[in-house]
Amino acid sequence: MKQPELSADVVARLMRDLRHGSPAAKQELVRFLYPELRRVAAFKMRRERPNHTLQPTAIVNEVYLELLRIRGLPDRDYVDHEEKAAFMRLAGKVMDRLLIHHARRLPSRVERIELDDSDGPADSGAESLQHVEDALIKLEAIDPRLRTVVEMKVFEGLTGEEIANQLGCSPRTVVAHWAYARQWLLTHWANRVPA
Repeated sequence: MKQPELSADVVARLMRDLRHGSPAAKQELVRFLYPELRRVAAFKMRRERPNHTLQPTAIVNEVYLELLRIRGLPDRDYVDHEEKAAFMRLAGKVMDRLLIHHARRLPSRVERIELDDSDGPADSGAESLQHVEDALIKLEAIDPRLRTVVEMKVFEGLTGEEIANQLGCSPRTVVAHWAYARQWLLTHWANRVPA
């Protein structure tokens, strides 16, 4: 039996509730948008290695669990028909982060960004990934948008214009955030005491 489609006003109400931390709203959105979420997960999996241990269904389930951990989000001035796209972007970002954290080899995801070997963490494997995550957490504490720009540029390979469109800001703002975040990361890794 085909799932009934959510009207724009119902999605908008659920998104307002989600932004205020409602677990029921998260559950309803995932339940009603499950087929679309699964299609997005399947699309993202096409970019992963062929023998990946995660499957689209598992990714959607993990997205739901991650959404439950979100206590609240900033209010946005979206019109009702934009709320579904906002939720799908949020779910897509969560999927990307899940895939990033599940990845075994970080270098294959960051090869597009040129940093000197001496500028980044000197460790390898899981230890290197943990140092990157620790740095991103510290960067996020300065401004969450800085981490978001880094993740979109480095891990998702988006252009400045694509990032600006997703964040609802100007490309110039993205350039400024990227310049600050890149310099901060280089300084952070240069000053990190090796283990």
